[in-house]
Amino acid sequence: MKTWLKPAQRLEKLPQYVFARLDELKLRAKEQGLDLIDLGMGNPDGPTPQPVIDSAIAALQDPKNHGYPPFEGTASFRRAITDWYKRRYNVQLDSEGEALPLIGSKEGLGHLAIAYIDPGDVVLVPSPAYPAHFRGPLLAGGEIYEMILSAENNWLIDLAAIPEEVAQRAKVMYFNYPANPTGAIAPREFFEEAVAFAKKYEILLVHDLCYAELAFDGYQPTSLLEIEGGKDVGVEFHTLSKTYNMAGWRVGFVVGNRHIIQGLRTLKTNLDYGIFSAIQVAAETALQLPDQYLEAVCDRYKERRDFLIAGLGELGWDIPKTYATMYLWIPVPVGMSSADFALKVLESTGVVFTPGSAFGKGGEGYVRISLIADCDRLGEALNRLKQAGIRYK
Repeated sequence: MKTWLKPAQRLEKLPQYVFARLDELKLRAKEQGLDLIDLGMGNPDGPTPQPVIDSAIAALQDPKNHGYPPFEGTASFRRAITDWYKRRYNVQLDSEGEALPLIGSKEGLGHLAIAYIDPGDVVLVPSPAYPAHFRGPLLAGGEIYEMILSAENNWLIDLAAIPEEVAQRAKVMYFNYPANPTGAIAPREFFEEAVAFAKKYEILLVHDLCYAELAFDGYQPTSLLEIEGGKDVGVEFHTLSKTYNMAGWRVGFVVGNRHIIQGLRTLKTNLDYGIFSAIQVAAETALQLPDQYLEAVCDRYKERRDFLIAGLGELGWDIPKTYATMYLWIPVPVGMSSADFALKVLESTGVVFTPGSAFGKGGEGYVRISLIADCDRLGEALNRLKQAGIRYK
């Protein structure tokens, strides 16, 4: 390649995005005639709720929604966000400065890193973690310190294990409970410890709460902003992609510390014009849906969770029951890497799993299975595994 066509060095630091690689493998499998059962991406399979669609159609007919939206989002959408937080978590937020709409939470997570991380800043990131939690800091030139998680500690971050010299240098900590990819949950006490840790070392906390509404068996996830002092040190990201089946709409939001949010807003005013106003109207409608809608969504994922855990149990896997998210996190057979196992499953059965190594070195030895197919299709996937002789032990 000619030197003047060479991308910036920051791109060279990025590993290949696993889902792009998976797309290549899936395309090749389809060309070979395989009927794929794709349980790889966290792409909800249900339709967007009809009231949301109807609201979007009506908003499209209104010419006032066709111009540039306000940089900080529409006032009515921001109020819908803060009303939703008050209703769901009893957290009082100021819609004028403590809530900012985003073009999906992934966009906001990445841009926050660029807004707050300078080259050489230490960033604490769990491993395994959602790739956006470490890709944004890498693009910003941050020095990633991977907090390796383990099944023995229920995939919880061990704050006491972070070396003192690392904690002293750290500027930002990303974390995510309920967690992607592990499905782990964190007790309220962990959030209290995280706030105390952040205050002691003057660390900005970035909590990804994108799966909080997909919770089962009476479990109620915790918001960072419920914790005394949480808003002093951090922000919380949310998306409508999972809960409201709006993945392709690209709409989410961040709430919390107004100074942190203002920094992100300043960056975004120089990079984008925000979310199409008609989509913001539709998102308002989603946040105002009755709780029965959320209950139906959770019931659907719970049924799939129970079905797949039981079926995998017949193939030798002993999977602990998850209490949130749309994923199962399962170990691969001894002697295989996560990528090799995922490739073997894809080539021999047409079933797509995501290798755990895609989520950081702490994910090696596992694959993530998304509960994005109905039980009939999940049953077909299990039958294919059985027929191909794929077992855990």
